[in-house]
Amino acid sequence: MRKHKHTHKGAAICFLFFSLLFFILFVRFVYLQATGVADGQVLAVEAQKRYFKKQTLEAKRGTIFDRSGEVIAEDIPSYTVAAILDPNMPQHVTDPEETARKLAPLLNMNVADVERILKKKANQVEFGPNGRGISQTVKQKIEALQLPGITFVRDSKRFYPNGTFASYVVGYAQKDEKEVVGKMGIEKQFNEQLKEKDGEITYEGDPKGFKLPHADEQIIPPQNGKNIYLTIDKHIQTFLEDAMNAVEKQYTPKKIIAIVADPKTGAILAMSTRPSFDPNKRNIENYFNDAISYPYEPGSTMKIFTLAAAVNEGVFQPNETYQSGSYQIGPHRIRDHNKVGWGKITFLEGVQRSSNVAFAKIVREKLGEDRFLQYLHRFRFNEPTGIELPGEKAGNILYRYPIEKVTTGFGQGTSVTPIQQIQAATAIANGGKMMKPYVVDRIVDGDTGKTVMKHEPVVVDTPISKETAEKVLDILETVVTSEKGTGRPYQIEGYRVAGKTGTAQIPDPKGGYLTGHQNYIFSFLGMAPRENPRLMMYVAVQQPNISYTETGAAPVSMIFNSVMKNSLQYLNIDPTVKKKQAKKEKSIALPSYIDQSVEQATQSLKKQGLHVTVIGKGTKVRAQFPQAGEHVVAPDRVLLQTDGDAIMPDVTGWSLRDVMKLAELLRLKPSFIGSGYVFRQNITPGTVIKQNDYIIVELAKPSDMDEKQQTSTEQQEIDGPVD
Repeated sequence: MRKHKHTHKGAAICFLFFSLLFFILFVRFVYLQATGVADGQVLAVEAQKRYFKKQTLEAKRGTIFDRSGEVIAEDIPSYTVAAILDPNMPQHVTDPEETARKLAPLLNMNVADVERILKKKANQVEFGPNGRGISQTVKQKIEALQLPGITFVRDSKRFYPNGTFASYVVGYAQKDEKEVVGKMGIEKQFNEQLKEKDGEITYEGDPKGFKLPHADEQIIPPQNGKNIYLTIDKHIQTFLEDAMNAVEKQYTPKKIIAIVADPKTGAILAMSTRPSFDPNKRNIENYFNDAISYPYEPGSTMKIFTLAAAVNEGVFQPNETYQSGSYQIGPHRIRDHNKVGWGKITFLEGVQRSSNVAFAKIVREKLGEDRFLQYLHRFRFNEPTGIELPGEKAGNILYRYPIEKVTTGFGQGTSVTPIQQIQAATAIANGGKMMKPYVVDRIVDGDTGKTVMKHEPVVVDTPISKETAEKVLDILETVVTSEKGTGRPYQIEGYRVAGKTGTAQIPDPKGGYLTGHQNYIFSFLGMAPRENPRLMMYVAVQQPNISYTETGAAPVSMIFNSVMKNSLQYLNIDPTVKKKQAKKEKSIALPSYIDQSVEQATQSLKKQGLHVTVIGKGTKVRAQFPQAGEHVVAPDRVLLQTDGDAIMPDVTGWSLRDVMKLAELLRLKPSFIGSGYVFRQNITPGTVIKQNDYIIVELAKPSDMDEKQQTSTEQQEIDGPVD
């Protein structure tokens, strides 16, 4: 066969073409090998992106607890609702109208708004703020609808289980772009300690993301935020929130400020203000914590410290007399609050009646203005306390002119904050030692459980002697007990209270002070029990809507008396010295009744004059409270839990202390309304109860018990039994 004349020529061209192509590929290969770059992209990086996979290991922001470990703020799982609209996807929204109709109520949105979102030209959509941060419960309800194309993106959110609860202390945190940031309170002040850091795991995988066999892993572990334990006591804080809610509802004041502290250490056990907010909703009217950021003229509670200075200097003579009514200082005339005074009275009576003239004389004629200023500095009214909360402000001591120096002695002109008064008053209740207030007890590593910071009580100063503190307490007790005392509304049955009232004038923006029956800041600074103060409380109520027959003490005592008594009982603080002495003389050390028959244990306890309550229907004692070795005094109550189910007893007539025993024995979560003795309970007697059940009791004074029980019975007849 004869070859075509162009065959050799074509073969040569093909050879040259493929040789050139091979040469180009070879050069390209050598170039790639040498540089590792193609089209401006580093091939190693691209290969790593393709074959090396990364997964985020989520860390958790630190949890905030109360002093006993009850959660106040924590991270919880949350979800974002999304809708797949791409018709090429196996699962997508097929009926926007029907989906909107079913989904809208669960997202608290209008059906029309949801339908508009579902009809957008997009592959996937979300539903704005209403579709973000939804709970597991809402997620399950949406899933139950089985709506095609509705899916969820897992996330977490900051949750405050108690709602409006020490809100200005705790503050709140929210997500800014990629991370959660504290915005107020502890969340802001300790953001660096609470802040978490996500980890990651890197491994070699196939294009679908599955890990290749025998592939190595590189793990950077997540770093959880540190946990913070506050000094806030959940029970005392709840007493305070409930009492403030009641006053807010009844008197609608412009502001309420209250602080409960342990004067021996400076620990803040409760702090709240009104208006307040729910950190979950962030419905905030005022971004300042008034307990530490609101300096104002305190009024007569300031007289506590003027009195302490005079006693410490030895110039206060309680039986010395003076003419009350008015006192001239240059062109200015100081008057007592009743304008005319009470004639010639002793200085002790002047304290009891809260006489401005008495304290003007003490500052100007006895202490001397320069010496008094030294005590103002000793009590640290010239500087902030340094409490671990953001936004604290110091007051302003006005001490330029003679009239300002004197009026400061009875709380006018000079401004201070509530927390400054609390700090200064610890010296009165703590034998002269003034304690720095604090709200953080300890910080614990969230991963190791190791305590990284533990607060130790700090003595700021010793402005007065121990003997002075005792004398001042004696005098302040008479303010509450004397028939002439302004503090009589603050008497608490069974407890000795020492304290001082305050009625502070409010500056008028137009000049001078506001006038009118309601236009004051009414306050009380008190401590109990007098013989060994364990609790101190400051309450201020600004411009309450009181009638002309009421005094400012009505709303203030409504808070102070309820919170102080409930807190003293909750802490098992004995009411009087006499009771303590009796306890020492007649106390009984309880033996162990565990595994004994209920009948035998009951008889033994009753012979010793003790009340016995049996919880359950078993025949043997499984647990007791108080426990073996603890001391009781007849006729104290002893609780015996039998084997078998725990049965709720009838606690009508029980004291708050006995209810707390029951809650501790059975590990229930207690909540209380009112003060005195139980007249109503939420768990029906005879009901089987379990750990962590809530027990809510309402209390009243014995004199009110019949009326309360009648009201309770009538209400049950209307509403049915209460669970």
